[in-house]
Amino acid sequence: MLPTPASFVQRGGHYTRLHSGSGPAVMQWRSYLFSRSRATNLAVGIGALVCALSLLLNLQLWIASGSASSGDFGVGTRISGAGSAADFAYSPMSILSTLNGRLRGLDHLIVVAGHAIWHGCSPNERMDEDDWVLEPIQREQELLGTFFKHISKGVELTLADPKSLLVFSGGQTRPTSLETEGSSYNRLAHSAHLFGAQYNNSAPFPRATSEQFALDSFQNVLFSIARFHEVTGSYPSRITIVSFGAKKQRFSELHAAALRFPSGRFTYVGIDPGNASVERTMFDGERQFGYAPYKEDLYGCHSGLLAKRRKRNPFFRFHSYYTSAPELAGLLDYCPGASDGGQSAVYKGSLPWDSRKL
Repeated sequence: MLPTPASFVQRGGHYTRLHSGSGPAVMQWRSYLFSRSRATNLAVGIGALVCALSLLLNLQLWIASGSASSGDFGVGTRISGAGSAADFAYSPMSILSTLNGRLRGLDHLIVVAGHAIWHGCSPNERMDEDDWVLEPIQREQELLGTFFKHISKGVELTLADPKSLLVFSGGQTRPTSLETEGSSYNRLAHSAHLFGAQYNNSAPFPRATSEQFALDSFQNVLFSIARFHEVTGSYPSRITIVSFGAKKQRFSELHAAALRFPSGRFTYVGIDPGNASVERTMFDGERQFGYAPYKEDLYGCHSGLLAKRRKRNPFFRFHSYYTSAPELAGLLDYCPGASDGGQSAVYKGSLPWDSRKL
């Protein structure tokens, strides 16, 4: 119940306005009105109780987060180069608690960029075009053997380096297939026993995985870095890309520069079909439709390159890397424009590989 208004008193079951003056009755009511109210004391008590409960809850959350951070799956992750509490990024424990041990100690990311989807069952029939989802030009250029060479080279490099993680990268890019490029490459590698007879689709090689959201060559690299962090809990200090030789400049000059990844730790392995006519066509097409557009639009987020991404995302898929690799959030969302100095302006935010300790 609220206190009686200061200018009214209760008389005979109703309220009467106090008259101005200095008589005994008025002085008595003034003394009453200026005395401590029971309702005010109650409000103060409730407020103090709420404050105490809030303090206890915050203390409990602080202790819980500190305990979790000291374990294998910490909630708090300091962004590289950050210096204040506001610079910590957090990943939900509902996700991190499902990870049953990460592959610690790996520092070399090997990426095989996907270009098609294999939906076959027998690796012995991998040269059958009916077992692949292909673009018309890929059928004309007879690239199936080259795709398998890319996969085999990635496996070879991975087996040679025990500190490497192999990532087959490529999303669910074709409206006629529910599988992703990355997962189909990984499945073909295991079906063909490229990792060894003991590894297959039922018992996969532990240092090989797929990245299933990339829609173009830039995302092949960036998203594979994020996938590396999901699997290992750290970021790579070295990157090796396996793809067509015609795309070497695009990856080594443009994509590496966009990521600001040290050139001395970025390696490109190019494997082409071996047919001079096909390779000439590929190099000409790359200069016109690959290198040139990315040189003008470094992050592939405007006009023509953005239209390609939209076309290659028929199932409206989107990645989880803002949560699983929060240190890359600024780069994942970066799309420079006129206010940044143009579409080729390089990202200036903090990145995990800015420091030596990754």
